[in-house]
Amino acid sequence: MKKNLLSLFLILSGLSLVAQSPRLSLYEEFTGETCPPCAATNPGLNALLKSSTNASKIVAIKWQVPIPSVPSATWSLYKTNQAEIDWRYRSAASGGYGYPSQSTPTSAVSNGINSAPSGRIDGQHQWTFGSSSDHPASLTNGAIATAQSYTSAFSVTMTREWNHSCTAVNLTVNIVATAPFTAVGSLKFRTVMVEREIHFSTQPGTNGEKDFEDVAIKSFPTLQNGISMAGTWTLGQSQTFTMSCPIPSYVRSKEQIALVGFIQDDGNKKVAQAARADKAVLPLDAAAISNPVVDVTCDNLIHPLVTVSNEGQANAITDMTITPYVDGIAGNPTTWTGNLAAGANTQIQLNAVTTPTLNGSHTFSCDIQMNIPNYNLISNTSKMNYMVASVFTNSPVQEEFMYGIYPPTGWMALNTAGGGGWSRSTVAGNNSYESSKYDFYNSVAGTGGELYLPPLDLIGGDNIQMSFDVAYAQRQDGDNDVLDVLASYDCGASWEPMYSKSGAELATTTPYYYPAWVPTPNDVTLWRNEVITLTGMNKSNVLIKFVTTAAGGNNIYIDNVNVAQTDAVGLSNQKISADMMSIYPNPASNNLTVKTVVSDNSKATLKMVNTLGQVVYTKDLALSAGQNSIDLNVQNFATGIYNVVLISENGSSSVKKVNLVK
Repeated sequence: MKKNLLSLFLILSGLSLVAQSPRLSLYEEFTGETCPPCAATNPGLNALLKSSTNASKIVAIKWQVPIPSVPSATWSLYKTNQAEIDWRYRSAASGGYGYPSQSTPTSAVSNGINSAPSGRIDGQHQWTFGSSSDHPASLTNGAIATAQSYTSAFSVTMTREWNHSCTAVNLTVNIVATAPFTAVGSLKFRTVMVEREIHFSTQPGTNGEKDFEDVAIKSFPTLQNGISMAGTWTLGQSQTFTMSCPIPSYVRSKEQIALVGFIQDDGNKKVAQAARADKAVLPLDAAAISNPVVDVTCDNLIHPLVTVSNEGQANAITDMTITPYVDGIAGNPTTWTGNLAAGANTQIQLNAVTTPTLNGSHTFSCDIQMNIPNYNLISNTSKMNYMVASVFTNSPVQEEFMYGIYPPTGWMALNTAGGGGWSRSTVAGNNSYESSKYDFYNSVAGTGGELYLPPLDLIGGDNIQMSFDVAYAQRQDGDNDVLDVLASYDCGASWEPMYSKSGAELATTTPYYYPAWVPTPNDVTLWRNEVITLTGMNKSNVLIKFVTTAAGGNNIYIDNVNVAQTDAVGLSNQKISADMMSIYPNPASNNLTVKTVVSDNSKATLKMVNTLGQVVYTKDLALSAGQNSIDLNVQNFATGIYNVVLISENGSSSVKKVNLVK
């Protein structure tokens, strides 16, 4: 009898174990828009998470944390959802959720997430499931499989539908206990709205990252409180609830919205089960899908040609009003009528739009409205840059990319979708820590970017020369990234090739596979000086641009861009050069003397810039023909390396480094 009872007990125990539910794991990444390692890590991480091997095992939420710094732009992914993100990544002592910091199995500190990128699986360290650390780059198929292999005491189903106006998602959640369960602390069901894919035309932060996946947008009812669940569950116990999840105004595309739900024990931070109500199509959705303006204009009008797609799945669009915006200011709208079938696209020529005449980069976007409900909150173009070239200056170009503004005044950067983008580097330069970088490393092959110099008046004279320093590493032998220099004297209607190098010919060092290559600061052996004669460009309205084309290689850096002319007629030849300036003593502690020689009486500005690119001292000067001495008291300056910059009134400059010691 006892034997039979024991057999029955084992059978019932086995049934209980079998009844437990398969687990869908939750992966949380703490990443950031100002975090360079995040930009390098995320493409590989995203591919791993959505691979056919893992897509059914794990769902993701990406928290855009302010590590290493808060994005400086007024708008950012972090700032749109700041309160929730701050609570999720901070320590309990700082008012946050209290995840232990990034660590390895031999070192754990409970002070919140303090480095990015960092990952958690089911609320636990990655290394709990076999990864070497919490860095997302160490996540493997094996770690995901191990996490998913643990069964759950809960099954969760989430069903969603659009409300009538598609301004909110109505969500129904059903939770069933498939085994007894007792929580350590408060048990919560948390629901997070994510945007599955976001593709910006320009980076929202400073790390070059423009493509994001599974970004946390908003939580319901709140991330902190979630929906309370009973602390003890018996087999078959259930809980069902519904929520209306309004879509925030900052969502880019409603069709990318998904909702991730998870059961979390706040006593030990463990996630017992996760679920996802994935993205769903809209009945009607119009969106502008192409760059609507030419790259350059030399008058006060632009003539946008916009390609509009009906991205809905059901209804034709018969009318729409397209309002253009230049630098955020609305212009005259264009009304369109016709029949644009679901899934089709058409080109619409907008009315001419007045543009500012200030030289340099400006932005264009447009908003689409329809008389019937338009279910996409932001049916517009991402902001596109274009260049105004209304005043062609006769000042020489001497640019070291030392100051915080980027692109520099009068310059412009254009990047194609999927390109890594031009940005200012503050960690690498030729004899400095600053340069202009193009991110080949994170670019899709075939994409590229353009970096325009200020419009120049080069009329008359001879031997117009352009020089620049370049540093580039292939990722591996055979990578064929391209750098071109083109020039135009007809406002960009046609471009003449002036320089072109690619692959091994462009490289200044040996291939460097991982991570993204950064030249060692002040290592001049990693840089090459290029000198180009701009043949045929002695004209009064010349445009010059760097053009990159990606082919899967590594990053490229440009520094010390100069354009000068002998026997100048248009281009002024009064300039300050490096050999006309000296500094002593160096190193210095209390006093510093700067000497310079100029040919004529002129005005200039002296600046001192720290290694962060911050201008810490400025002085206006009246220079006399011949040698000039400028004495500076530097005893109150912090110890460190500084750039001393002397800028003439026509814009030319010279830079010398000084080491201040105390």
